[in-house]
Amino acid sequence: MNDKIIIFDTTLRDGEQTPSVSMLTGDKIAIASTLLKLNVDIVEVGFPASSEKDFLASRALADFFKNTDTAVAALARLKEDDIKSAYNAIKHAKNKRLHLFIATSDIHLKYKLKIDRFELLNLIKEKISYAKGLCSDIEFSLEDATRTDIDFLLKVVETAIESGANTINIPDTVGCALPSDYGDMIKLVVEQANGRAIISAHCHNDLGLAVANSLSALLNGARQVECTLAGIGERAGNAAMEEIVMNLKSHPDKFKLDTKIITEEFRSSTEMLYEIIGMKIPPNKPIIGDNVFAHESGIHQDGVIKNPETYEFLDPKKVGFSGTKLIFGTHSGRSALRAFLKDMELQLSEEHMNNVLSRIKEVANKKDGEISKRDLKTIIIDEIKQVNERYKLDYLLTNSGRNIISTATIRLLDSEKPITKIGSGIGAIDAVMQTIKSMVNLDHTLLDFQVHSVTGGTDALAEVDVKMLRGCDRTIFTGRGISTDVIEASALAYLQGINKMLDENYNQ
Repeated sequence: MNDKIIIFDTTLRDGEQTPSVSMLTGDKIAIASTLLKLNVDIVEVGFPASSEKDFLASRALADFFKNTDTAVAALARLKEDDIKSAYNAIKHAKNKRLHLFIATSDIHLKYKLKIDRFELLNLIKEKISYAKGLCSDIEFSLEDATRTDIDFLLKVVETAIESGANTINIPDTVGCALPSDYGDMIKLVVEQANGRAIISAHCHNDLGLAVANSLSALLNGARQVECTLAGIGERAGNAAMEEIVMNLKSHPDKFKLDTKIITEEFRSSTEMLYEIIGMKIPPNKPIIGDNVFAHESGIHQDGVIKNPETYEFLDPKKVGFSGTKLIFGTHSGRSALRAFLKDMELQLSEEHMNNVLSRIKEVANKKDGEISKRDLKTIIIDEIKQVNERYKLDYLLTNSGRNIISTATIRLLDSEKPITKIGSGIGAIDAVMQTIKSMVNLDHTLLDFQVHSVTGGTDALAEVDVKMLRGCDRTIFTGRGISTDVIEASALAYLQGINKMLDENYNQ
């Protein structure tokens, strides 16, 4: 049976230290509800002595968790006022922990704390003993542990355990450690503790190694890991909870460790977090980013259609996604298009398939990225409705603006023979319509003109629908044009209506 790892979440405390991020109490309660759904073991609710706002928020969060099994932790320096404030903020919680910390590296002792090692050891002994009198569950963190002399660090660990600490946390505060070195340090601390305390890892991501260092700690005997949702936190952030948990689940034979986390909540939880802090999930963010289970390359699309495991190591549903996402863009291939057509219960000839793929690439290049499924559906329907084209749009230039006469320069291919004309109208679209009307040998009247945006955004596909009356027999025809340019879409719609009127096969 795998050992259970304690997930200590500090999104509401360390995570709030993300630059430009500030959370109101209501925001923290909303995030706390997601942490409850995730089933985290311990939630660090704040640093109550830092401000009245943080004290009140910590107390409200402790009240939120008081009828749950989730433990609540509050941070405090080795000062009696801090410890009292932390305890008073969380004292009504069902399961509570006081989290005490002080820096232990020589650079912090000399320049920040201005005390020597002997004074530090006495302070640790005195204040942990005091805190133990208030709360049975005490965690002690050695700030800047990875830059602390190892022999002295072990003395600090011993003093903290003897004074009553149940958990010893070894932070890589400035994110400078390498996984092998951090793992070696954790191993020595685990040996020093000898089962008398749980050893915890708390890693920052300044060198991009927070998750790797956390995993190294777990491999070397740590049984608690401190992390945040999506790795938010000061500077480059903290170790990301979802990345740690999914690494453990993905390599059970290597770690032989597990958690209580309900991984299917990862995506929705991080979506709520990012919404609250006013940021967007980076699309390439591991585990939770939009691109993780998205495939645009034709080779990759072909592979995941045949078997998702060809290019997906994780099951998207295990982390809260609905499934694999096929992206239609400049690199898409036939396999993805066939899969989409199958869902639409449509079949296309090879010629139509080639035309649709060409138009996908054309639209994707214009939009500088992927096209939506609604865009694709519109392209397919438009392709199916194609008629024999006597007139084709070869060139289009319009000139319009305030207080000037709108003009259109158009070159059409009439049965592949080019004809060019310049015309004018009331606005760019009217200029295009009037110019085309004067170029074609056909008695007709435009009855209706409508333009729609297929998807949102200024780069959306414009869909133009027209109704036209043929003069000789009063028959009504429709035309449709799509383009990222509404003027071009208008010209295409108008020409399709004209070509329908002239297509004998279409009129049968």
